[in-house]
Amino acid sequence: MAMKIRLARGGSKKRPHYSIVASDSRMPRDGRFLEKLGTYNPLLPKDSEDRIKMDVERVQHWLDRGAQPTDRIARFLEAAGVRTKTERSNPKKGEPGAKAKERAEERAAKAAAPAEEETASE
Repeated sequence: MAMKIRLARGGSKKRPHYSIVASDSRMPRDGRFLEKLGTYNPLLPKDSEDRIKMDVERVQHWLDRGAQPTDRIARFLEAAGVRTKTERSNPKKGEPGAKAKERAEERAAKAAAPAEEETASE
């Protein structure tokens, strides 16, 4: 059975509240899970103690049994010191998209055209 440690959403519309759960990866996001391991409240300030609450011993138990954490849970575990920090490399993240590049080229061409006219008239 492929196990995941992931977030299950709760709360009302525009007021999210998540449970950290261990579940079978084939189950839906908010569906059946085996054990609730903690909570995550993104509405609280980042320095608040109540923002992320985890039972670290139980999380470690599931990790030892082969459960894979999702990206967000892996970051929580790195912050808690349970996992070692992994290197994330996304070189295209800061790069603008194709349309933005085209707009920048058009702006550069428009800015260069008046400068050429001024030098030609002198």
